[in-house]
Amino acid sequence: MALQKTLSWLLLLLLTLLGLRLVQPSYGQNMYQRFLGQHVDPTVTGGNNLYCNNTMKTQFSCKRFNTFIHENIGTIISICSTTNIQCKNGKMNCHAGVVKVTDCAIMGRTLPPKCNYQAKASTRRVVIACEGNPLVPVHFDR
Repeated sequence: MALQKTLSWLLLLLLTLLGLRLVQPSYGQNMYQRFLGQHVDPTVTGGNNLYCNNTMKTQFSCKRFNTFIHENIGTIISICSTTNIQCKNGKMNCHAGVVKVTDCAIMGRTLPPKCNYQAKASTRRVVIACEGNPLVPVHFDR
């Protein structure tokens, strides 16, 4: 009877630990998917004002600034294998690389859904935060 109780506790402990292990990647996966949705558009090589106005469109707010990376995801993930550098928040999980981007900056005081943006397309150095195993981008730092 004592052996059965011990085995039951060990099984419960094992299942709990496995459950915790499964939760962590889903959090990282959500951050990765959010990063892709907010900052990655490999379908174009550079955007203009119309691109920013359409891509940044929302019913609820006018975001002041956003950067879109115009590279395939493999190129972006490869940035995560470069040397760690310090992020703006002080963490050491940021990495730098040079990619094609479009920076979209709000013009004046506009109200949703008619937000007007100024686009600046360029090839420049970006810094992204990476997490997980394997490392994937989860935050656009600068």
